[in-house]
Amino acid sequence: MIHRFLDTVWGQAMNLLTAPIRHRRWIDLLVLAALAGTLAALWLVGKEWTSVQRPTVEIVLSAWALPKYLLLSLMRAVAAYAVSLTFTMVVAYWAAKDPLAERILVPILDILQSVPLLAFLPPVLLLMLTLFPRSNIGLELSAVLLIVSCQAWNMAFSFYQSLKTLPKELEETSSLYGFTWLQKLRWVEIPFATPGLVWNSMVSVANSWFFLVSAEAFKAGDKNFQLPGLGSYMNTAVEQGNTRAQVLAIITMLILVILLDQLVWRPVVAWSQRFQVDEGSELEPDDHWLLRLFRRSRLLKWLEKRRTHRLHRRIPRPALIRKAQEEIERPGRLGSWFATSALIGVLVMLALGGVSVMRLLADVSLAKWLVLVKAGGASLARVLFSTFLATLWTLPVGLWIGMSPKWSRRLQSVVQVAASFPSSLLFATLILLFRSLGIGLGVSCVLLMVLSTQWYLLFNIIAGAQAIPSDLREASTAYRLSLWMRCKTLYFPAVFPFLVTGWVTATGGAWNASIVTEIVTSKSETLRTFGLGAEVVLATEQGSMPHLAASALLMAVLVVLFNRLVWVPLYRLAETRYALNR
Repeated sequence: MIHRFLDTVWGQAMNLLTAPIRHRRWIDLLVLAALAGTLAALWLVGKEWTSVQRPTVEIVLSAWALPKYLLLSLMRAVAAYAVSLTFTMVVAYWAAKDPLAERILVPILDILQSVPLLAFLPPVLLLMLTLFPRSNIGLELSAVLLIVSCQAWNMAFSFYQSLKTLPKELEETSSLYGFTWLQKLRWVEIPFATPGLVWNSMVSVANSWFFLVSAEAFKAGDKNFQLPGLGSYMNTAVEQGNTRAQVLAIITMLILVILLDQLVWRPVVAWSQRFQVDEGSELEPDDHWLLRLFRRSRLLKWLEKRRTHRLHRRIPRPALIRKAQEEIERPGRLGSWFATSALIGVLVMLALGGVSVMRLLADVSLAKWLVLVKAGGASLARVLFSTFLATLWTLPVGLWIGMSPKWSRRLQSVVQVAASFPSSLLFATLILLFRSLGIGLGVSCVLLMVLSTQWYLLFNIIAGAQAIPSDLREASTAYRLSLWMRCKTLYFPAVFPFLVTGWVTATGGAWNASIVTEIVTSKSETLRTFGLGAEVVLATEQGSMPHLAASALLMAVLVVLFNRLVWVPLYRLAETRYALNR
């Protein structure tokens, strides 16, 4: 079946290439060229991944080396996004549909998103090097999984929140047509969750650029593992104090961000607007230039026709509705058995990991624990204060952008470019600037945390504002409510479920940002403030596993307590009181 389809596509391509010049469609040729370029890039990356593992990698600080490094970093981020999206669809759906799994998985997700990226480094690196002792695949997969650890949680929480707030009319429609769980997921739940998932995907990918240096140039004890890429390029430039190379890396990253905005995110956002539930929304569909270009492609039209034909054949017919409903009513023993087994497997893995951690913690002294507790309190204060500061400006600005079709179109690219640019590349420069102004690192790292967490909030608030039904907006206008009354009675309650998701992911991002803001190295100078993030970095550089395990465990405990005392009640409130469609 696959061979026949590929032969047909190949035939279409050959007909196009052998047609007379005047009949050739340059758009189709452009599509084929893009496909050929993608295959060539995959071949280059595959060659790099399967090469023999090298003890050391020399990073060339030449402008001519940047395109190759950029391609390698981009493919790692794409591979990490594919893994993160798969993880989101499986785990978030499981947590939303299974009450027992929900009570276990949601706290675990909240813990994992707040565990610093460097805490994942030793076990992931050890596992990959054990599986691939000679090949470079082990180090590449380690980098990909480290990037996943700063991408997946934000997307998972977004999908989970969408599934929990699915409108009742959509639930009733799927039951009326006798959809199976898979049909409901494909035709109802994923389309409903798509707008929010797209916005959070942009944040997740932007977060991967933020931690690119940590993922590609990592140290564990006396060993220095480095992969060729833009992050390693920037790390080497900072260590050598090469200002020219640093500027080139920043310009290259800015070009990549702009290209991704124009070629990926803006078309995807424009496409996702078709899934807005409110048909009367004032948000006009954005007809992006790339989408208009694709619509003129004969090859893509042919592929779309084949896809549409297959989809129509799979739509349930009225004669099969009763049979499907009977299948839904019968308990899915196999699915229940699989879910239970998977949940037991998760608990067993957690138990084994807990035993290993307890062994490491036996070597941590009481005095060290007291230092870590104080450091955890200092970092927690910075995390909460930075989230508060980010909320102050993102809430009004997100509402303004989300509810204004004109400004949404104008500012979407600006916001996306600003969010995707890894501000961590500028941290060393900004901290030195703040110090020259008399601002200590304790205050500077809070401001830098705001730079890394504000986009989680802004993108979620924009998505929530765009989902406000137009009839409620018209009613507030008809009753001549003041701006404050509109915010109090409509806007703030409507975006509250999205805001809670933004808070959860923003605080998780702030905990992760603490490892790159509380201790900064520039040339031969190291600046450090007291906090748990700095303790994690020092433990990783010294190769002290007990110290690292204690720091990560304390961070997890703080997250669990905050989850139980704050986030769980807020999620419950968002589901029961402030979900407009329920």
